[in-house]
Amino acid sequence: MKRVLTALLLIPIFLYLILWAPYWGFLAAVAVVSVLCYREYANLAALHQIAKPGLFGYAAGLLVLFLPGTEEGFLVLVAILAMALALRVQDLTEWLPGAAALVLGVLYVFGSLRCGVELRAISPYWLLFALSLNWAGDIAALYTGKLMGRHKLAPHVSPAKTWEGAVGSVAVSLVYGAVYIPRFMPSAPLAEALTLTAVANIAGQLGDLCESAMKRGAGVKDSGSLLPGHGGWLDRVDSSLFALPVVYYVVKNLHW
Repeated sequence: MKRVLTALLLIPIFLYLILWAPYWGFLAAVAVVSVLCYREYANLAALHQIAKPGLFGYAAGLLVLFLPGTEEGFLVLVAILAMALALRVQDLTEWLPGAAALVLGVLYVFGSLRCGVELRAISPYWLLFALSLNWAGDIAALYTGKLMGRHKLAPHVSPAKTWEGAVGSVAVSLVYGAVYIPRFMPSAPLAEALTLTAVANIAGQLGDLCESAMKRGAGVKDSGSLLPGHGGWLDRVDSSLFALPVVYYVVKNLHW
């Protein structure tokens, strides 16, 4: 019940922010979610016996999120500075994991959500699509897995997930895309857009599995407790963090 009530509260807020909120309000919301996700990521890293990224991670991440026209050179600079800051550790066996975790977190959280910001600039309906296809897919995976699940997808990472649930997720996302795309993005070629839908759904499922691996390695069930019934913010957006870059890259380069 908590999960349903939280979803019923979040969905209209997400719809408003994506479709109708002023740009500054949308950016402020993305920044808050980014910081909360990065904090949960840092806590998971600490449970893996890796030093928390610290303030530099948040600062670098917000720059990745907000700097206009962020170039590859800036991301390289973040990596170099992360390596330099990691030199403060006393045990040098912790140096590489610490630097790598900082850079990964910045790209994983802030970099992915920057793709969402850029996608909204192309069209709010593309951003809504990139997010909602995984919402539809997650629900389908849950119920398909419960009804027909027999073969475990990745038992060492997430024992409840099945191949049947994964296939059901892709199938429902394709049906959703077949309805949504002609209505809101009629200029997008339907066959190619449905291929993108399948790829983005699979990316989202991988994102879910990767976050599950982080949690299982850390020995926790959820990344946080801010969202009753869902866990933390990272638990809520884990699939979107993988799907957003996929959708953005294709839509941007194919000029749909």
